[in-house]
Amino acid sequence: MSSPVADSPDLPRPEDRQKLLERFLWLSVATALATVTIKSLAAYLTNSVGLWSDAAESTVNLVAALVAAWAIRLSAKPADHNHDFGHGKAEYVSAGVEGALIFVAAAAIIYSAIGRLMKPEPLEQLGIGLAISVVASLLNLGVGLALLRAGRAHRSITLEADGKHLLTDVWTSVGVLVGIGLVALTGWMPLDPIVAIGVGINILFTGYQLVRRSVVGLLDAALPEDEIAIVSAVLAHACADPKVDVTELRTRESGRQRFVYATLEVPGSWTVQHGHDLADEVEAAVDAALPGTTTFVHIEPIPESA
Repeated sequence: MSSPVADSPDLPRPEDRQKLLERFLWLSVATALATVTIKSLAAYLTNSVGLWSDAAESTVNLVAALVAAWAIRLSAKPADHNHDFGHGKAEYVSAGVEGALIFVAAAAIIYSAIGRLMKPEPLEQLGIGLAISVVASLLNLGVGLALLRAGRAHRSITLEADGKHLLTDVWTSVGVLVGIGLVALTGWMPLDPIVAIGVGINILFTGYQLVRRSVVGLLDAALPEDEIAIVSAVLAHACADPKVDVTELRTRESGRQRFVYATLEVPGSWTVQHGHDLADEVEAAVDAALPGTTTFVHIEPIPESA
């Protein structure tokens, strides 16, 4: 049996929440377009391999944001004849794509930086280039933090991944700006590509985290421990009758969707209606504790003498 999604007065309706998530992602797309333009201008003015690499990563951000917007829309589609449990896993696909794109961006940064390290070139108009790049970094920082907060609040791995991607871009920019600033102070040209290589290696870790979380989600990972504890407490309260025993509890998450599977042993003398009422009570209690959770309860009769 499945529990319907309850509309809690304290939470926005699912359709309103969906619209909010989509707005955040289109904000991410607009931010990526703006930063690609700004950083490309800064790179053109300075001839810095670090800034060119930074602009390349922002281009990856744009592609990733478009993929994320697709995933958010697809994940909201209701179950159909081909997808009985909905389309929530589309969010894991998006997170995996973003992680893979971060790997690509890091590889491009390191490759370009090694080439410039072997053949240094002078930088130009550093003051203007730095100022322009700072504007892009501040834009990414603000939008990235907003996406991260919204993703955690609404349990959307897609928004979280996109927010982390933008914040990774901020750290990339900080490293590049520090490198260019040191070049301006010392005149030592290899600093520009050395910093770019260091930044490229650092963002590989973020890509790894996103890919790992995507794979874990696609493999039907259980709910977080704190949510499992909530479900266990709800079952203990709803099944307080000493004649009822919870013999199995399984959980999984699919994007923003939660699924709970519980097996309850009840006296064999109970009527079908009695067992059905208990199942309904458990489903309603879990849904009240974790709104939107789909709960499946299996009633297992046991002999009275057991």
